[in-house]
Amino acid sequence: MQKIATNLPDVFVLEPKVFGDARGFFLVSYNRQTFANLGIEADFVQDNHSCSTNGVLRGLHYQIRQPQGKLVRVVAGEVFDVAVDLRKGSPSFGQSAGMVLSAENKRMAWIPPGFAHGFYVLSETAEFLYKTTDYYAPEHERSLLWNDPALNINWPLTGEPVLSEKDRLGLPLSQADVFE
Repeated sequence: MQKIATNLPDVFVLEPKVFGDARGFFLVSYNRQTFANLGIEADFVQDNHSCSTNGVLRGLHYQIRQPQGKLVRVVAGEVFDVAVDLRKGSPSFGQSAGMVLSAENKRMAWIPPGFAHGFYVLSETAEFLYKTTDYYAPEHERSLLWNDPALNINWPLTGEPVLSEKDRLGLPLSQADVFE
């Protein structure tokens, strides 16, 4: 597994070794020891799977209590994935990293606790899998406004994104609950 740095010091793209032949391919998407050797020590407690259609933007989500680290990957289709640092004392507070994750490139991203996360679907549909380090706690969930100019995220939009009501009502960084 190769660990590829992003512009945020604690967010990484992970590229697994893919073994393929005429029959198909095999890869290891998670191995505790391999991840520990890469400096990612996480205890995953929940796996999630979502499917979204082209133009859907989910995020930017985080939990102010019970913050979740996320290991994310796409097993069908392609997304533009984004992480935003919400740790007030961090030198990269308010900065974002964006990356393309797809079934074709088989890359994953590690988004540690203390970050907001979201993605925009580039393909006709996308199936998105993610492991979390804490349980979903809707009472602690927050949405950061996906298009807040302060975040300077260059979303590769092809029109108006399809948003949930909670994402439409996300707060700008200046008003959002953040991590101390």
